[in-house]
Amino acid sequence: MIMKTSPTLIQMLQGIIATPSVSSVSPGFDQSNMEVIHLLALWLQDLGFSVEILPLKSQPNKANLIATLGTGPGGLVLAGHTDTVPYDEGRWGSDPFELTDTDNRFYGLGTADMKSFLALAIEAAKCFKKEDLQQPLIILATADEESSMNGAEELVMHGQPKARYAIVGEPTDMHPIRAHKGMMMEAIHLQGQAGHSSNPDLGNSALEGMHAVMGEILHWRDELQQKHQHNAFVIPHPTLNLGHIHGGDNPNRICGDCELHIDLRPLPGMPLDELRQELSQRVNLIADQYQLSANVTSLFKGTEAMETPADAELIQYAESMTGHTAETVAFCTEAPYFQQLGMQTIILGPGSIDQAHQPNEYIEHASLEPTVAFLKNAIQRYCVSPQ
Repeated sequence: MIMKTSPTLIQMLQGIIATPSVSSVSPGFDQSNMEVIHLLALWLQDLGFSVEILPLKSQPNKANLIATLGTGPGGLVLAGHTDTVPYDEGRWGSDPFELTDTDNRFYGLGTADMKSFLALAIEAAKCFKKEDLQQPLIILATADEESSMNGAEELVMHGQPKARYAIVGEPTDMHPIRAHKGMMMEAIHLQGQAGHSSNPDLGNSALEGMHAVMGEILHWRDELQQKHQHNAFVIPHPTLNLGHIHGGDNPNRICGDCELHIDLRPLPGMPLDELRQELSQRVNLIADQYQLSANVTSLFKGTEAMETPADAELIQYAESMTGHTAETVAFCTEAPYFQQLGMQTIILGPGSIDQAHQPNEYIEHASLEPTVAFLKNAIQRYCVSPQ
């Protein structure tokens, strides 16, 4: 659904919800986001934005979009991802790719998480012209947040966009979020020697070695939780979950191979590279003791934790405008990548995270106008009359 010029907010919502852009680690579900990117580009060009479309090197059928109005060394980024998770066919009460208006809610895949924010950002930008701005307004649309973070990673590789402040419009019920935990998922593979179970000397059990590895990992978890505390989080310590294990193939065979998958959610100040290095060291030590070969690999690149100081200008401003003290969340976002680009970053957007990744996802009618008003005010503060 492509509008020729200046669509209304509802038309924009209809257009982006009607344009599928699922991202998934499963190739059967994964889709391009190019149609959404070109739709946004059309609308933003009509408003006078300079638009750059950056196909991903890792996935050329997907792209980021950087749309800029105005020039200068500072400015504000309004950021959202264009992709959605897959949907549960048959569990929706309406077409997930049609904006359905009922019960004072708009239903559709991506309404809360988080295509709507991009339409709301464009709606807020309509009030401003290039000559109004002393610092640039940048609307950023990224690819593949839900599966790989490749879009945000490639922005860091390009070193753009450049701005002083960034608002990431993930669904937070318009409560400012200044910190979240990171996420890493690792696979630990041990290889031993299979053999007949009647004689232990015929093999070397990878499963028994993994039992020792699991004990060491749980001991490491206790150490991490004692060492690292952050009382701003509901769960004030890092978490580590043993989520999946598979080994062997039959009770009467010594287990020759065993694999364990873990999930670790670190606090700010716990770099993923250091955690991976320590995990590998601990696993290899146990493997050597049991005369097993070991391999520790990442199931995905991982996302760093992020934190913006409570006294940061953007946090103070958001708190004063929303009436809510900045909070922390457990879910991950693209915010750490914008911090790497040098931006003071906050997570703040309409809709509830409780609706994300759920059938019958929706956003309340009542959340739209306050979001546009907040974004207009932020553009005025950071682009028109920068402090």
